[in-house]
Amino acid sequence: MNDTSSHFKGLKVLVIDDSKTIRKTAETLLAKEGCEVYTAVDGFDALAKVADYTPDIVFVDIMMPRLDGYQTCSLIKHNKVFKSIPVIMLSSKDGLFDRARGRIVGSEYYLTKPFTKDELLSAIETHVSAR
Repeated sequence: MNDTSSHFKGLKVLVIDDSKTIRKTAETLLAKEGCEVYTAVDGFDALAKVADYTPDIVFVDIMMPRLDGYQTCSLIKHNKVFKSIPVIMLSSKDGLFDRARGRIVGSEYYLTKPFTKDELLSAIETHVSAR
């Protein structure tokens, strides 16, 4: 066991992506580090889970049906109860426009897919204040 596993133990992470592969990959990586991982297939599914579990951090894919990542992030950030939850945008495009638009709706950070375990953990470490 490395010393970071306890660091992430019990941390509630919500991963929102319409790709089953991405959800499964993130869930496997994060669960190994001791995180409690919740997944959602789209923004509507995600909003219910945010309300149910109040995650410590949210990873959201930009391109999703029904409610995209920008809309989902914006709804989380405009809610008094949930606005302090860090939201990390996920995208297969590494575009400047996507990054800027993510910032405008309140996201803290931007990860390009496919992401590595280190990128995921680093994003959590940077954006989840020490508990």
